[in-house]
Amino acid sequence: MDAGSLNSCPQQMQFLQSCENTPERTLDAPDIIDDFCLNLMDWGSSNVLALALQNMVYLWDASNGSASELVTVDDENGPVTSVSWAADGQYIAIGLNSSDVQLWDSTANRLIINNDVRVHSHIVATFRGHRQEVCGLKWSTSGQQLASGGNDNLLYIWDRSMASMHSCSQWLHRLEDHTAAVKALAWCPFQRNLLASGGGGSDCCIKFWNTQNGACLNSVDTGSQVCALLWNKNECQLLSSHSFMPNQLTLWTYPSMVKIAELTGHTSRALFMAQSPDGRTVATAAGNETLKFWNAFGTPEVKKAAPKAEHPGPFPHIRRIR
Repeated sequence: MDAGSLNSCPQQMQFLQSCENTPERTLDAPDIIDDFCLNLMDWGSSNVLALALQNMVYLWDASNGSASELVTVDDENGPVTSVSWAADGQYIAIGLNSSDVQLWDSTANRLIINNDVRVHSHIVATFRGHRQEVCGLKWSTSGQQLASGGNDNLLYIWDRSMASMHSCSQWLHRLEDHTAAVKALAWCPFQRNLLASGGGGSDCCIKFWNTQNGACLNSVDTGSQVCALLWNKNECQLLSSHSFMPNQLTLWTYPSMVKIAELTGHTSRALFMAQSPDGRTVATAAGNETLKFWNAFGTPEVKKAAPKAEHPGPFPHIRRIR
């Protein structure tokens, strides 16, 4: 189903309309960098959360609550500016202030590749368009389209097949509607070619795009800087994190964009947001050096067949990852 169809939301799950408006757990995140343009947290498919704190990258295993240090980079290359898990949940890419990108095997704490992105021979393809730093970058689920948001207030949609080492104008769409930096990007998991983007402090809007034709489907003024966006994997809902008091998370129903709930607890802007593999738990990190975990989307109730007499279902109690 394409982005132009707004009624293709999944129906296999039914969710409670209430969600917990206080965090389930709070952990310390000492020395986390309070920078809108960085991407310091990601939750991998193996249920391990990666968090960059200055020159260090820590791994927190959500299945047992254990934490370990993956790497500490030297001052010449640090700080760490971004982390991103590969789809397999084993390998993690780490971006450094020195322009290096390192690929680590998290199961062996071993450096696999160290690429200097300034070295021409390491570059597979180049997308040229932004005039200032790129602060948001997300591949579509299919891996065919790439969305990039910049400090130049521009949002680009790129097609992988159009990548080139030399061309300067190979973008699919150049979108100029935002009036501030574009960091928050989220591809819809249930509608092809549907992208949500969020603007910075002088914009404050969440916009929805049909990336097939470049049309803006809707724009919602949230009243504050949009730091991050996450789709509910099982329901037509979008979660946004914000700056300015109360530094809240806002849960919206899509496509009406009616507010369902506001979750408060951070005392500074909630810059970074990541979602557990099962979609039930959301982690947020803020400049006040805290990491919080939320049951933001409510507890799902899976439709079940009528149980046989005197025989309860095989899984009567489902525990959330905490």
